[in-house]
Amino acid sequence: MNGLVNQIEKMKPFFEKVSRNKYLRAIKDGFIAGMPIIIFSSIFMLIAYVPNIWGFYWSDEVTALIVKPYNYSMGILGMLVAGTTAKNLTDSFNRDLPATNQINNIATLITAIVGFLLLSSDSIDGGFGSSYLGTSGLLSAFVAAFITVNVYNFFIKRNITIKMPSEVPPNIAQTFKDIFPLSAAILIMYAIDLVIRQVVGINFAQAVIQLFQPLFTAADGYLGIAIIYGAMAMFWFIGIHGPSIVEPAISAIALINIDKNLALLDAGQQATNIITPGLQYFVATMGGTGATLVVPYMFMLLAKSKQNKAIGRAAVVPTSFGVNEPILFGAPLVLNPVFFVPFIAAPILNVWIFKFFVEVLGMNSFSYVLPWTTPGPLGLILGTGFAGMSFVLAVVLIVIDTLVYYPFFKVYDNQILAQEAAADAQAVSDTKTQTAVEPVVEKATEVKKEPVVSEAIQTSDNFSKKVLVLCAGGGTSGLLSNALNKAAKEYNVDISSAAGAYGAHQDMLKDYDLVILAPQVASNYQDIKKDTDRLGIKLTKTEGMEYINLTRDPKGSLEYVMKQFED
Repeated sequence: MNGLVNQIEKMKPFFEKVSRNKYLRAIKDGFIAGMPIIIFSSIFMLIAYVPNIWGFYWSDEVTALIVKPYNYSMGILGMLVAGTTAKNLTDSFNRDLPATNQINNIATLITAIVGFLLLSSDSIDGGFGSSYLGTSGLLSAFVAAFITVNVYNFFIKRNITIKMPSEVPPNIAQTFKDIFPLSAAILIMYAIDLVIRQVVGINFAQAVIQLFQPLFTAADGYLGIAIIYGAMAMFWFIGIHGPSIVEPAISAIALINIDKNLALLDAGQQATNIITPGLQYFVATMGGTGATLVVPYMFMLLAKSKQNKAIGRAAVVPTSFGVNEPILFGAPLVLNPVFFVPFIAAPILNVWIFKFFVEVLGMNSFSYVLPWTTPGPLGLILGTGFAGMSFVLAVVLIVIDTLVYYPFFKVYDNQILAQEAAADAQAVSDTKTQTAVEPVVEKATEVKKEPVVSEAIQTSDNFSKKVLVLCAGGGTSGLLSNALNKAAKEYNVDISSAAGAYGAHQDMLKDYDLVILAPQVASNYQDIKKDTDRLGIKLTKTEGMEYINLTRDPKGSLEYVMKQFED
């Protein structure tokens, strides 16, 4: 097992390079920007259709009013994601361009939206159709964003622009600077639209979906979902944020399936599409990647070693809400050969069982999108619209995950218990030796001491700094941010901290003096360093156990931050 783990770890640099790919990152960050819309719109669908379970049906007029916000938000998601993806990809390209010759990310956002409409919409009387402006147009949204930004990069990098005299205000000059790349990008996408319609007789968005339909079908199979969610766990096991690699490849499928499931429910049929955001959040990664919801409870309640009990108590609350880094790095689970098998196997078994419940037992699949921090069992029940079998499935998954993890947990607990016993025996031996050498030692009077504040903190008068902690989703970063704010208040140091998600940080950077990367996004250090160096901001990254220790030690986290400013 150690040999297998070592072989996988040797591939870590390659996987890290993949996770930093600017196109995959732009897709993921584009979706992060649109996630509030997705969650917001799903609330209205819950209100509209969940009462049907108890035999209550809104009138058609009321239903139309309830779902209107959904149609005007989720219904244009593809158009919005075309813009957010282009904007994030532009930011990535700008890292490699001179500060005096940057691509205008607002211009690329607008251009990508126009190009997307050309590729995805059909003309109708009085305007254009909206059938492919939502989730059905997501693949076209990525194409529009990629074409737009690459065209802009070609023109801006080579200074193929309309140059205005220096007396012209910068905002006016920028308008003329964008004319050539904007025109070229839109004309290219217009040409693609004309060719596709001439060849296959349908718009580009529809053609792309038909082209990839076999892949969508294969991905929904038992082997497909095993590869997808097993890969997420495997990448995390070697310390790379798995969703950063896998999620961009399936995000379009997942959201398309949500719309399909809602349409099936609306038609009075079973929601059968498997791959959805809920499958990832509340089944495959119930309690976090590795399906670790049960693990801290096992550590807390069943462990005999003091160390594991303490880790379990510290990790149980955040893991219950999907933030499982305290158990991942605290136990640790990642890069721990003992836990390799259950860490990969539990997510795969979970999605297989879910698929069995949908396809064999007739349970509805996920039709609603909820925040990923919703506790796993609750998210499973709500996301499937209170499907009766979902209550049973929640219990089954907890039992299965417990059975999968328990033998390996027991082996690991025995290892730690043996280490603690050896340490205790050594301590007793050292005490006896010291007693033999110094038979008479007066017991000193115990005096309660106040915490000793480091010199860095003591000399922090007139010191005011803002710290941004970044992780993949904004949950893990909150642990350190909270610890830092607590210590700053306790020691009266003017430091304030905020938590954020990597990918949604670009517009936030200028407001901070230090950025701390959590372990899950530490592989992005070189990319973000280009941004922080340009803005004159300090940047640091943390390792797994180091980060967890900082979240548990407010004073230590404050000292860590102060040291970053000593240079």
